[in-house]
Amino acid sequence: MRIGLIGVGRIGMFHASTLRGLPGVDSLIITDADQDRARQVAGQLGAQTAESVTELLGAGIDALVIAAATGAHQELIKRGVQAGVPVFCEKPVAPDVEGTLDVIKATSGSAAEVQIGFQRRFDEGFLAARQAARSGSLGWLHTIRSTTLDAAPPPAGYIPGSGGIFRDCGVHDFDAIRWVSGREVVQVYAAGANRGEEFFRAAGDVDTASATLTLDDGTLAVVSCGRYNGAGYDVRLEVLGSAGSVCAGLDDRMALRSAEPDQSFPAGPAHRDFMGRFGDAYAAELAAFLELAAGQTISPCTLEDALEAFYVAEACELSRRRKQPVLVAEVRQ
Repeated sequence: MRIGLIGVGRIGMFHASTLRGLPGVDSLIITDADQDRARQVAGQLGAQTAESVTELLGAGIDALVIAAATGAHQELIKRGVQAGVPVFCEKPVAPDVEGTLDVIKATSGSAAEVQIGFQRRFDEGFLAARQAARSGSLGWLHTIRSTTLDAAPPPAGYIPGSGGIFRDCGVHDFDAIRWVSGREVVQVYAAGANRGEEFFRAAGDVDTASATLTLDDGTLAVVSCGRYNGAGYDVRLEVLGSAGSVCAGLDDRMALRSAEPDQSFPAGPAHRDFMGRFGDAYAAELAAFLELAAGQTISPCTLEDALEAFYVAEACELSRRRKQPVLVAEVRQ
């Protein structure tokens, strides 16, 4: 299979290396806005380069992986589908709801499938939590707690175009909650704070946020996001039910230490970033995409799935600004 890759920044380089090692990938062709970078990565991996997206799409590829800057996703997805090839794209589909709906409309009816990158769906712990929740072994769910805490903030230049903490960071939690529970979010109540660098406030963003979500069956979900978790990169999902409870991310590399005497768990060291925490999940995600491209399965994370998570993010941002609860129905279009 011949795979095209657009974008070789941090995650793009990781995807390029992963793709090169996956069975079924015969060749990889790369393009990037920085052609010197594209040539460097291609040389390291024995891949080819294309001078432009147009050249890449005309190079006889069987599938397209998009890891370009967020603002480019919307048009690149449409171009890939219009070229008739299956597309994998990192989240988000577009910077806003309108753009996401535009992509859904533009690609509707096409035979070319699209998979959006929410890698937690491929993490073994999250998969086990979903199985436990869906099997009924936990009883009825009363609480879900989802945590995404960065060990250190992203560069200042990243924040103005990130969409804010709920769209950039919390959207992973919102997708995971929907996917694990099988329920939809109907109401949110969100708050945020700034205790760190001024550039968050200057961009209209916050460095710490929390949201309480009400699901359509009455289950409550609590989401915590932060940019300054000095203990390490901490992503966990606790699923609490009337008959039992499970937690994804509760392992020896969890970025949390017990205050109880004589306790050595977790033994550490803590994860420092998303690639260390989810390396295996990213690889499994791309392997699933190759199955999709080969026509062996349907998309495990559709454009519509991404839209639903984005609706929740939009509602949370609106709630944070209003300082009051918001029904998700209000932001639906």
